[in-house]
Amino acid sequence: MSQQYPQGQQPQGWGQQPPQWGGQPPAPKKSNAGKVIGFGCLGAVALLVVLGAVGMALGGTDSGSDTGSDGVLEVTASPSEGAVKEKAPDADAPKGAEGDVKITGCEVMDGTGWPKADVLITNRSSKKSNYIVSVEFVDASGKRLGEAFAATNNVAAGQEVEEDAQSLDKVEGKIECRVTKVTRYAS
Repeated sequence: MSQQYPQGQQPQGWGQQPPQWGGQPPAPKKSNAGKVIGFGCLGAVALLVVLGAVGMALGGTDSGSDTGSDGVLEVTASPSEGAVKEKAPDADAPKGAEGDVKITGCEVMDGTGWPKADVLITNRSSKKSNYIVSVEFVDASGKRLGEAFAATNNVAAGQEVEEDAQSLDKVEGKIECRVTKVTRYAS
């Protein structure tokens, strides 16, 4: 005998499945791991670029030779540069922090065309000091071609420090280097 069900009715357990069965599974939660890794790498690269630019602007490297190169240009120095150094201050030397700074070399780097000034800082104060030196590069007519800074920290009283002030502005021809401002403050 067959079991007959009334039309439109089915045995219990048969029929349409509940909505939670089958169909599309729920979307997985989105992870931000890719963004975190990507921005972390980007930040590290940006930090390296900034540190490299600061290192070139403040430190640079000295080729060790200021003669025999086409890039060597006019040097502005005090009249007593060739004379024996004396302990007594020069009567013509500027007073204060400006008197602590002399430009000992001025050149345009061969490979880059960037001007560079060799700066000698002598702490004539009685305290350990920090220095920030502003240098400008001018052509023969006095036109300003660029500027650069040299900085050094914790210079003991009487100590001499050699620093480079290098601009990233490309220049051509003869240049002259001039100190425009010296900031000195106790360490």
